[in-house]
Amino acid sequence: MLPRIQFEALVDEALTSLPTYFQEKMNNVAILVKIWPTRDDLERARVPPGHTLLGLYSGIPLTKRLHHYSLVPPDTITLFQGPIEAAAGGELEQVRGQVRHTVIHELAHHFGISDERLRELGAY
Repeated sequence: MLPRIQFEALVDEALTSLPTYFQEKMNNVAILVKIWPTRDDLERARVPPGHTLLGLYSGIPLTKRLHHYSLVPPDTITLFQGPIEAAAGGELEQVRGQVRHTVIHELAHHFGISDERLRELGAY
């Protein structure tokens, strides 16, 4: 497993590699890193037994925020280092790619794009 600081650097790299338009539109969202998802994380994401969870978005998507949206805690995007590294086979370049893919996937949820729509777009 990569040292946490190195994994977090890959997350930062993925975020800074996003087009400026998306960086500027991200609003009230915090990016977190955890080693593994908890049982609660798996249940909230409705992950079936035997499957894994690479990332999790929690919050109110930008498309659902109304004019009275204020004074709320930030949405969170949590990246799970263990599953991401396992899915990538542990190779640094593959981990880098998987981190970027997971960041983009979870940010899509922040922007209001559902898993169903991501499937339609071929993002899975």
